[in-house]
Parts: sequence; C-alpha cells; structure tokens
Amino acid sequence: MRMDGKTVLVTGAASGIGKACAAYFAEEGAKVAIVDWNAETGQAAEAEIGRGAKFYQCDVGLSDQAKATVAEVLADFGKIDVLVANAGLTRRGEFLDIEEEDWDEVLRVNLKHVYLFGRLVGQHMKERGEGGSIINMSSTSVQCTMGTISPYAASKGGISSLTNAMALSLAKYGIRVNAIGPGTIVTEINRDNLLANKDNRRAILSRTPMLRFGEAREVAGVAMFLASPDSSYVTGQTIYVEGGRLGLNYTVPVPDDALED
Repeated sequence: MRMDGKTVLVTGAASGIGKACAAYFAEEGAKVAIVDWNAETGQAAEAEIGRGAKFYQCDVGLSDQAKATVAEVLADFGKIDVLVANAGLTRRGEFLDIEEEDWDEVLRVNLKHVYLFGRLVGQHMKERGEGGSIINMSSTSVQCTMGTISPYAASKGGISSLTNAMALSLAKYGIRVNAIGPGTIVTEINRDNLLANKDNRRAILSRTPMLRFGEAREVAGVAMFLASPDSSYVTGQTIYVEGGRLGLNYTVPVPDDALED
C-alpha cells in the first residue's frame, strides 16, 4: 500500500488515463479526488473505483471553479499530497482551418488548468510544509506531432516547459514537479475513433518498435513512480511512455496479428 495515508487529486479522472491513475492510487491506499467536467462518467468512476474515492464536477480551465474544487477537496480530505493534472482535449484540423475559439478552448483546458491547479495545490503544499508531488500530463506530440493537431501540440509543449519552470520554482519547498508524455494509449476515446480504423492502427504501429499500443495502466504506473519516494530525486522531467517511438527514424513492418483488436 504505497499510497496509504496519502490524498491524490486527479483531473480528467472520469475516463481514460486519468481514471486509470485514480484507480491505481486508490488500490495502493490513497484517498482520491476524481475531478472532471462530466457528472455522469465522474459519478460512475467514483462508484467503480470505490475505496473512498470522491467525484468533484469542475470545468478545470476556469479559475473560480478550480479554486472552489481545490477548497472542497481540502475540506473533505484535509490535505493534498499528489496532484495529477491530466485533463485535456483536442480539436483536429489543418492549421489554416483551426478556428480561434477551438485554439482558445484547447489551450484553456490543457495548459491553463495545469497552471491553475498547480498554483493552488502548490500553495497548499508550501504552507503545509511537507513537500509533495505534482505530475502533469504532456504528450509525445512535444517531440513529434502532426499538422492536424496544432492547438494540442502547442498546449502539450507548453506543459513540458511549464513543468520544468514549476520544478525549479518549487524545489525549495520539497515539491517535485514532473510530466508524463504518453504515446498512443488504448482509451475509450482512442478505441472508438483513432484506433477504430485498421489503416490508422497500421500507420501508428509502423512507428512503434514495440508493435503494440500502450495501456492506460502503464501510464498510471509511471505516475505511481513519480508520486512515490522511489523518485525522490527526480524533478523537472518529462518521461515518455511510447513503446520506443521517439528514438525511431524509420518505420517497422507490422504483422497482421498486431492489428487485431
């Protein structure tokens, strides 16, 4: 029970990677605050995870809602030891076709929420005086991206840079700040959209030396490492969970059986 006695706040925790992180922390003994805008899936996640997990509805990119949510979590649990700033979305389209409102929404939810929650939780950790761990969800799109996801790529690049700056600023308080950059992970959204097409699956795997997609639990495992004393001398880093993609400058042959669901 590595997280016994700890309180963890996870944004975007109603599904996908965020839900996997919340479930893993709860299994390891943590009290978990599930923060998400979707009440239906958030309440379902609370019931599924159990173990004292509690759902808080919040539009994470709005300052007043972020402040109220952090205050409510602190009132309920008394402290926050770990923050996983995971919430995010994307809007697809060629760069010249991206509308300003789509750009603003992606940057507000993906990047601004990392600032909002990081500042609020970081201030609490500073005042409490016992350090803490902040984990921001970045992406392999920081290093290699596509022309159809420019707002997402910009937001994730900002998250990795912000992570480094936060780590430098908060180190004197014993607060470690790191990021995780997932590759293609099998989540509900990816399964129904990106990975539903066999040609898409082949194209992605041709750039993935391990010849498989990642599982949300594998990202949660890295979050667990970054939250635990095992990473006590790690801060300011972005750790990529991507099956070898970033080191590859050619494509690999993809056998048919690797494309099966």
